Amino acid sequence: MVEVTVTPQSSLADRPVQIRVRGLPPSQLVTLRAWLKDEQGECFQSRAFFRADAAGEVDPGRHAAVGGSYSGVWPMGLFWFLQPDTLFRRLVKRDVAGSPFRVRLEVFDGLCLGTDPGEQPLASCEAERWYVGPGVQRVPIREGRVRGALFLPP
Repeated sequence: MVEVTVTPQSSLADRPVQIRVRGLPPSQLVTLRAWLKDEQGECFQSRAFFRADAAGEVDPGRHAAVGGSYSGVWPMGLFWFLQPDTLFRRLVKRDVAGSPFRVRLEVFDGLCLGTDPGEQPLASCEAERWYVGPGVQRVPIREGRVRGALFLPP
């Protein structure tokens, strides 16, 4: 049975995570896809093509992507190379303290170039990417023409 995991499942956005796919036949070609919807409902996604090792595993931190949104060994490549479905959109997080970005990770058999809704992934999981840690207090700043936010640790 194919399984994809992200460790830790919930983390701060600037912290690295480990993505692993297990249970594949040796040397199987797979597509790893990451996608999320931002606060306006815009979809951002990235994909990378990998060949499973002799143990039937894929680890983007050890195995090189052979194509897709990037190539080579990039442990966080699926997160760093997220691109909008609509041109000229930017991935911006406005509500930094209230909710995380929920990034969906999916594994597909072979090369998966499209986003055909009928195509079922072999496995999937979800990662939460928070922008503010637990207990951090956000204080709005409005002084003259200065606007900003002060984040105070717990």
